[in-house]
Amino acid sequence: MPELPEVETVRRGLAPAMEGVVIARAQVNRPDLRWPFPENMAQRLTGARVERLRRRSKYILADLSTGETLLIHLGMSGRMLVSGDPLGQFVHEHPAPEKHDHVVFDMDNGARITFNDPRRFGAMDLLDTATAEQHPLLAKLGPEPLGNAFNESHLVGQVKPRAMPIKSALLDQKIVSGLGNIYVCEALYRGRIHPARRSNKISEARIAALVPIIREVLEQAIEAGGSSLKDFRQADGELGYFQHSFDVYGREGAPCRTPGCTDEIKRIVQSGRSTFYCPNCQR
Repeated sequence: MPELPEVETVRRGLAPAMEGVVIARAQVNRPDLRWPFPENMAQRLTGARVERLRRRSKYILADLSTGETLLIHLGMSGRMLVSGDPLGQFVHEHPAPEKHDHVVFDMDNGARITFNDPRRFGAMDLLDTATAEQHPLLAKLGPEPLGNAFNESHLVGQVKPRAMPIKSALLDQKIVSGLGNIYVCEALYRGRIHPARRSNKISEARIAALVPIIREVLEQAIEAGGSSLKDFRQADGELGYFQHSFDVYGREGAPCRTPGCTDEIKRIVQSGRSTFYCPNCQR
């Protein structure tokens, strides 16, 4: 599932074609994805101007001139692709419709935004902009890891008292939003912390040191256009490239990249998810 860097990459790719632009025509080709689309969604979106395109955790939020906000979740295989952009940001002409093109936005600047989702785990909803942050999917989210509210005192205060594996704590969206399996594995490797170590057994200094590490990992991933493992594509259809920089994720049996370390990357399963780490470097 796309994590924060992938969703932010898509948001940045969509912004030149959507922000400040009117949705000339919205087309909804099926009644639902993970859950039913809002009633009369196509009609409610047609004619609306996208005032602002933002991200909260792993959700893209389009604030509209109608006072509603379109919430978009990419799910496991969802893609939002731009074609025909008159500003020259994208080189693709409008492609022929495909089987899994479930929602299509024709913008009045000539751009077309196509939401394609073969597995249909994605989702869209329309929220009242004034109360959008109270939506059940958003209300309990923790601070953004790239924002000021995510700092050393917050992370230590939330993580240190918990007798749970540090990896589980960092994946808790109430503690910090947007982190997923890939980037937590990478951050813990850089922080030299074993993913199964109990949070309350880790010193405050080591927990605090994870804050700049998490930010660095995410910023580098965004700069690389995210990570493309199976389905993820940027808004222009290109792959992300951060997967080529993974230190541990998906590298089971490969040599550790820490200079002087002769151990191999191991894999364990935590809460049904694969965790990758170096048993020598991470303790």
